[in-house]
Amino acid sequence: MPFTSHTLHLTARGTDEASRWYRTAFGAEELVRLEVPGGRLIHVRIRIGDLTLMLADEFPELESYGPEHFGGTYGAVYLHTDDVDAAWQRAVDAGATVLRPLADTYWGEREGQVLDPFGHRWGLTQHLRDVPHAELQARTSEAFAGLGG
Repeated sequence: MPFTSHTLHLTARGTDEASRWYRTAFGAEELVRLEVPGGRLIHVRIRIGDLTLMLADEFPELESYGPEHFGGTYGAVYLHTDDVDAAWQRAVDAGATVLRPLADTYWGEREGQVLDPFGHRWGLTQHLRDVPHAELQARTSEAFAGLGG
């Protein structure tokens, strides 16, 4: 299967376990698995819906580390679904840590964030309604008024 224009690459401690976890939590399908001598995984390609992910074990000799090496992650992978409540429950049942509870948002999504056991942050979301830009800007300004700038 060819790559898509939105393929992500994630490094984790324990890619074999990560691939299994993503299959359980998100219904991923494993497509390719390549192992280097010594047993580390250099390339595991999975698909979650139309999202393609490449996974790899940590390779310090290549300066490739997972989020745990840095004390956390810097971003999130977002999965958009038609039934976010079911997707949420599946991830939580698989052992995801809730970072931001699932809730209806002012920007028109039902959304929340979880942390997988490998240190990656996942946003799970479902579109509820289109929000006009003027309303979105006003609600954003109101929600973040205390941040200053």
